[in-house]
Amino acid sequence: MNATRLPPYCVGLTGGIGSGKSTVAAHFVRLGADLIDTDAIARQLTAPGGAALPQLCAAFGQNILTADGALDRAAMRQRVFSDPAARQRLEAILHPRIRELALARSQASQAPYVLFDVPLLAESPAWQAHCARILVVDCPIELQISRVMARNGLPRAEVERILASQASRAQRLAIADDVIDNSGDRPHLEAQIPPLHQHYLRAALTRVARK
Repeated sequence: MNATRLPPYCVGLTGGIGSGKSTVAAHFVRLGADLIDTDAIARQLTAPGGAALPQLCAAFGQNILTADGALDRAAMRQRVFSDPAARQRLEAILHPRIRELALARSQASQAPYVLFDVPLLAESPAWQAHCARILVVDCPIELQISRVMARNGLPRAEVERILASQASRAQRLAIADDVIDNSGDRPHLEAQIPPLHQHYLRAALTRVARK
C-alpha cells in the first residue's frame, strides 16, 4: 500500500436477525460500496482446513467437526446458547482472527468506502472503534420474529431464543449514527439508502469522523 494513502472510510453495518441487514448491504454494494461480511469470514475460518479449526478443536474437542472436517456450526450454536463460558471461549478464538482479516481486506479495497457487516457490532467496542459511522437496520421485534419464522421455518420459541442471545434493539440503536427503518415495504426501505450512500461518499472525501 502506498504510504501516503489514507485509511479506508469504514461504516459499520448491523441489525438483529430478520431486520433486513443483508438486503440493505446488497443495495449499498450496487451503489458502489465494498462489503466485508464478517460472518462470511467466520465461515472461511471454520471451513475444512480453516485457520481457526486447530485452536477450536483444542478448546472444544474433535467432536465439534462435521464429517467433512468443517466446524459443525449448528451444534456449536446450540452449545454456546446454553453455556456462556463456551461462548466466550469461542468468541476469544474467532473474533480477533475475523477482525484481522476484515481490516486487511478493507486496506486493500479500492471502493470509495467500506461497509463492515458485523452482527455483533453493538457488543464489540473493538469493532466500533474501527468504524467512522455506525448504521443500524431497525424494525420492531415482532416483525423480526415473523420474518425469521417465515424465512427459516423456525418455531417462535427458537427465534426468541436467538433474539435473546443478541444485543437488544435498544442497545443497537444506542450506538447508531444512522438508522434505516425496515418496518415498511421494499420501496420504503430502498428509498432510505441513496441519501446515506451520498453522505458516506462525501464523508469519505473529507474524512468526517464519528462524534
